[in-house]
Order: sequence, then structure tokens, then C-alpha cells
Amino acid sequence: MHHTASSRQVLIIFAITGLYLLTAGIAAWRLGNSEFVFYIVVMLIIIAGITLLHRRVGLSAGLLSGLCLWGFLHMAGGLVPIPASWHQGLDQDVLYNFWFIPQRLKYDQVVHALGFGLTTWLCWQALETAFEKHASTNGAPRPTLGLMVLCAAAGMGFGALNEVVEFIATLTLPNTNVGGYENTGWDLVSNLVGAIIAAVLIWIRGRTQDTGRG
Repeated sequence: MHHTASSRQVLIIFAITGLYLLTAGIAAWRLGNSEFVFYIVVMLIIIAGITLLHRRVGLSAGLLSGLCLWGFLHMAGGLVPIPASWHQGLDQDVLYNFWFIPQRLKYDQVVHALGFGLTTWLCWQALETAFEKHASTNGAPRPTLGLMVLCAAAGMGFGALNEVVEFIATLTLPNTNVGGYENTGWDLVSNLVGAIIAAVLIWIRGRTQDTGRG
């Protein structure tokens, strides 16, 4: 069973998140970047949802910190400028278009993998708490292969919802950095990789804890 973040930890994480969102909002407004004003509104809705979930579930400090980092990387990806030599083609000069390995690994893909790996972990913590609250015996569930597939699928589902949000952005805003069909495909692949990695790590941790109890 995960350990719930303390009130002090939650306060620090929310303060850091609020600070970078305020900074990103000011930067997006000064740059006239309507796309990221839109994403900041989406972020605020997500934060509200996570806050409600935390009150019911009691998410861990590690997960909340990871989500805070994900939000920061997302904001930086669309607002931090990079030299033209750091990206290819007609892409915008922002961090999201930076290639760690040319034509192989992009900043955008890393952020997607991290984000929906964390979402898979979030689904597991919510499921873990629900099982414990409603179980006839007071015991948390073991992270079995079936439950991990379910959590990874849930993480992928939220990843697909993210693509819907990006699609709405392309329909409602004059200029975006969303990319085309191939970009959407790679986003979904990155989401899958992140979800699988998270599920495997949770499963390994569960096996290790079982061995320790034995």
C-alpha cells in the first residue's frame, strides 16, 4: 500500500505548480501564444480533478511530485525557445521539437511517456485504495498481471483523451504546434511505452514486497 503525502508535502508541490503555471501564463500572454493559454486552462481542470482524487484516495508524494514535474516539462516544452539547429523541418523553435536522437527520440515523446506512465501509477493508487476500502479483509491488492494490464489500459485511455484535447486545439486555434497524423501516432506509442514501463515497475515492486514478507 502506498503512503499518502503529508499536508506539508502537498502544500509545497502545489506551491511549485502554482508558481510555474503563473510564470507560464504570463509568458504565454506576452508571446500571444493562445495555444498555451488554452493548455493552461486544461491544466487547471486536471489539477482540480487530481485534488478531488487526492482527497478521496490520498495519493503519494512521489506521484504528486512526478505529476508536478510533468506539468512543468509540458509548459517548458511549448514556451522555452531553442536554436533553429536543434530541430528539423518547419517545426516551431520550442523545446517540444528538440530531438535527443535525430529522427529517433524527441522531447515530446519523452514527456508523453513520462506523463502517461505517471497516469498509470495514479490509476493503480486509486484502484489500490478502492480495493482496500471495499475488501472484506483489510488488505491491499497485489499488483497482478491482470490488474497491471487494466491500469496500463486506463493510462492509455487518458493518453487518447489527451489527443482529443490536442485535436480540439487544432480546430479552435489558428496556429498550434500539435503536428499531424504521424505525430499523433508517435504520441500514442510514447503513451503506451510509458504505461508499460510504469506497470512493470509497479509489478516488480509488488513482487519485491511479497518476497520481503516471505
